[in-house]
Amino acid sequence: MERKIIHIDMDCFYAAVEMRDDPSLRNIPIAIGGPPNSRSVLCTSNYKAREFGVKAAMPSSMAIRKCPHLKIIPPNFSKYKEASSIIHTIFKKFTDRIEPLSLDEAFLDVTDCELFGGSATLIAKEIQKQILEQTKLTASAGVAPNKFLAKIASDWKKPAGLFVITPDEVDEFVKPLDVRLIPGIGKVSAQKLYDYGLSTCEKVRTWKRERLESIFGKMGASLYLKCRGIDQREVISTHDRKSISVEHTFNKDIEDINKCLTYISELRSELLERIRRYQVKYGHDKKVAKAFVKIKFLDFQTVTVEKKKEEDFYLELWKDHQFTKDFTLHLDELAKIAYQRGQRPVRLIGIGIRLEHGPIGPKQLKLI
Repeated sequence: MERKIIHIDMDCFYAAVEMRDDPSLRNIPIAIGGPPNSRSVLCTSNYKAREFGVKAAMPSSMAIRKCPHLKIIPPNFSKYKEASSIIHTIFKKFTDRIEPLSLDEAFLDVTDCELFGGSATLIAKEIQKQILEQTKLTASAGVAPNKFLAKIASDWKKPAGLFVITPDEVDEFVKPLDVRLIPGIGKVSAQKLYDYGLSTCEKVRTWKRERLESIFGKMGASLYLKCRGIDQREVISTHDRKSISVEHTFNKDIEDINKCLTYISELRSELLERIRRYQVKYGHDKKVAKAFVKIKFLDFQTVTVEKKKEEDFYLELWKDHQFTKDFTLHLDELAKIAYQRGQRPVRLIGIGIRLEHGPIGPKQLKLI
């Protein structure tokens, strides 16, 4: 049986919530983020701002240079979470197979849904209609036989659009598709593909799988399938989270490793609290596989170092609401390795743990 996957993506969600609540913002360029005199980056921007090249993940200072009259609004996550909760409640009317990607984006598998005669297109339209009625916000939707194509489809007719790729249309749709539109293909990878003359999925298809893998590694294997419209990934729910992490962007660059270690010490308590919240919400169905440290340098190069230890090492990571000395030293060791790979001023540090399915021992992820 062909699957029926819907990808729902809210239109400039955070900015849309602010414009909904303050109509005076609707006809001016706005963005959500920190002030331009800080080191923060933007969460999102409205379509007026995007006309000036202002987009998500852009430093606020750069955004102001591109659009001097841009209004930057501090994020109000309580409002966004409230709207997101309403949206996800709507999703649950149609299926239990929901994979949230963020507050404003999710995959839904409606293969077994009998509403609207089992039509995924009509279900997607109804979801858009109910979201607009209940939140006064617009959503774009993509309908396709798999997640890869549904995600691309949701972006095809933004804002407030609906685009459907039926099983019979997959090949015709995929062949001319620019590789830069494939989710997961960043600027560097896209340029490498272009350098090899692989600008479209049809051109990628001329290469054998072995050749793609030899040059592009795991991405090559994924490309081989996606350029044929194949994606067998299931829609999975939130409790299948793969990692828990925290990170911090500094107002001023950190010049040496010792200062980095000081900030990591401050991040540890926040990481522990996030693990506790995850455990309370989802239980003990996972165990720690490894720890990792991420460092982003002044030039935006990012280095992530992770290392798997023997399983017994993770059986007791904390005591008396603090990480153990061994785990603390392990994080510091990973941080030193990451720093050595760049040896330049640091703008961001992150720490975290990778998760895998249990069973979890009596001490694993235990906080009390």
